[in-house]
Amino acid sequence: MRSINCRELKRRVELDGLQKTTEHLAEAIESRQLRPEEFSLRDLAEALIPDGSEWVRALDPCGGMALTESEGVNSTAFLNITGRIISAKIRDSYEQAAFKASKLVSVIPSRLSRERIPGVTRIQGSAMEVAEGMAYPNAGFGEEYVDTPETEKHGLIVPVTREAVFFDQTGLVLKRAAEVGETLGADREKRILDVILGIKNTYSRNGETFNTYYAAGEDGPWVNRLTGNELKDWANVDAAEQLFAEMCDETTGEPILMNPNAVLVMPGKRFTAAQVFYPGNSLWSNSDGSHQVAMRNLFGDYSVQNSPYAYHRLIANGISAQEAAKYWFIGDFKRAFAYIENWGLTVSRSSSLSEASFTQDILVRFKASERGVPAVLDPRCVICCTG
Repeated sequence: MRSINCRELKRRVELDGLQKTTEHLAEAIESRQLRPEEFSLRDLAEALIPDGSEWVRALDPCGGMALTESEGVNSTAFLNITGRIISAKIRDSYEQAAFKASKLVSVIPSRLSRERIPGVTRIQGSAMEVAEGMAYPNAGFGEEYVDTPETEKHGLIVPVTREAVFFDQTGLVLKRAAEVGETLGADREKRILDVILGIKNTYSRNGETFNTYYAAGEDGPWVNRLTGNELKDWANVDAAEQLFAEMCDETTGEPILMNPNAVLVMPGKRFTAAQVFYPGNSLWSNSDGSHQVAMRNLFGDYSVQNSPYAYHRLIANGISAQEAAKYWFIGDFKRAFAYIENWGLTVSRSSSLSEASFTQDILVRFKASERGVPAVLDPRCVICCTG
């Protein structure tokens, strides 16, 4: 049931004025004190547009007044609040909790369509003792860089028709807005997952391209793919962590310092992962059950996520359902992957005086768009485990 009606809005406009009322509504929507479902497009039009009742009646083709004749009225406040409502609905669906991968990676703002992310290799050689009065030796640095793919723009439009206002089809408009947000969010999620899962190999370092994951024996520059390591118990986690321990800097030969802190599993391993990684006292045993001991969970500092999208992306790219269910990933995802973002989700409004208002009875359109691309920053920071 809506908590705001036309009479309440009109009274608020009379008491505070149109500008103040619009500002208060906008703040309440932004702070989530008011939900989009609590509004009526028709009530908003009648309350926020001068002579709003006449304007709404003009939307009726049988009313004797052409729509273009009513467009001279100031509908700015109505359009602004409508835009806030639709934007909030789009954003809620775009940022929903089901999109796990989007929250695993870091976000890097960029003004370029392609980024060259500079880096500096570790100092070659060890720190030397400096005698009193002697000059410090110079350390040699080797420059490195990572090239990211070109960013892509994605977007959809939510139209608000004269029927939506006249017949008060607010629920339908909000449903369309939610679908737009979910579609854009799902598209972003799948593009990020394709990079995390190794379906798309976009890593380019110093002008040379590499796969994201290499198994032992594949002659890759690193080993971060562990086959035959289906997640069953602590031993599988230990095997992955030992692989991290084996990784060394190519220049110095020193271990790579990293902090694995997250795990991504398929839905079928959700409860197995919870049993292995959930903090607290647990009964640990060997895979064959030959030895059991009660001890505090050593892996309690990991964040565990499961993703149906990841499972279905693997299947869509030729991996059997049985094998896809055994995939899991462990590491520091924010250090390994990033979403290079020119702009995040943005909702903009069209002019109400457009060709679409006459040819399609569209009063206003709201365009939701974002531009970015997932990229690999350092693939050594995540290990892919398979069955």
